[in-house]
Amino acid sequence: MSDPVQSIADLREALCAITGSARTSPVLPFGVPQLDSRLADGGLRLDALHELSSLGSGWGDDAAAVLFAAGIAARTDGDVLWVVRSRDLFAPGLYQAGLAPSRVIYAEARDDAELLALLEDGLRHRGLGAVVGEARRVQMGQARRLQLAAEGGNTVTLLLRRPGRDGADPLAIPSAAVTRWRIAHAPSVPVPWNGLGRPCWHVECVRQRGGERFELMVEGSDEAGRLALPAQLVNRPAAQDRAPARAVG
Repeated sequence: MSDPVQSIADLREALCAITGSARTSPVLPFGVPQLDSRLADGGLRLDALHELSSLGSGWGDDAAAVLFAAGIAARTDGDVLWVVRSRDLFAPGLYQAGLAPSRVIYAEARDDAELLALLEDGLRHRGLGAVVGEARRVQMGQARRLQLAAEGGNTVTLLLRRPGRDGADPLAIPSAAVTRWRIAHAPSVPVPWNGLGRPCWHVECVRQRGGERFELMVEGSDEAGRLALPAQLVNRPAAQDRAPARAVG
């Protein structure tokens, strides 16, 4: 039996091909040219599903992935629905990444199915800036439902996928997400005084629709949710930053 959700997606693409028209999707740029220029859409599509995972299961990489999502959500317009499976979010940390507590609507789900249903309801509301959730297991059909619910709107969907306890990579499983990211923490930029500089992250786009994979070192989200390129990389030739493309699942 064919997947009805996929059939709808195929029909939409067929209609665009017949009419010769293409939908114009709203895009949220990162504001970092070295990053936006490598994305096929010049930024993140707002009417789309994006998956994020930490490189490892340690708290440093995990925090970097959560704050990466928070920084994206912070730069959208409207409230943010954040669905959790456990009460482990640290509101002051989200605030430091630009996401004010007054903008966040928290919901707690009993399982992945309920979490994904809440995200879909948030997307269909059409009045939110972002919906964010963390799911352990997501089937292709469920990811397609989120993508279809997001299309035609301005609410970005950010789905956090943590590595399994056995180290299994959640991004190795095929998905309908438009982009898929792997985030890791990195040493802070040295400062000429006692203390720590702005946190740095290793950001890897492991898959994007219509583009190639790439990786880049960035400074973490500031109080406005903006990323930046570390000072030592600003004047670095672009060719030195590019990693050879490799096939990904």
